[in-house]
Amino acid sequence: MVAETRTLTAQVPIELAQEVDALSELLERPRQWIIKKALVQFLAREAEKRRLIQEGLDDVSAGRMVSMEQARAWANSIGTDEERPVPKA
Repeated sequence: MVAETRTLTAQVPIELAQEVDALSELLERPRQWIIKKALVQFLAREAEKRRLIQEGLDDVSAGRMVSMEQARAWANSIGTDEERPVPKA
């Protein structure tokens, strides 16, 4: 089954368009294939970022936090002979 498509138009700097053209030639793929792949990856990364932010906000709302002092002490111990375990909420 073929998915419906819609054309999007975007102005991009010439240097970026030239990079897409060069990659298109190198990979022997059309420009639209490269742009579609890049857009899919960008949208997935942004969705994951929003999910992680929401997860953090949910932890704060539920009181699942460590103090700055605990976090700093752990971070400062990394790479030392007395490395501390990751603090738990």
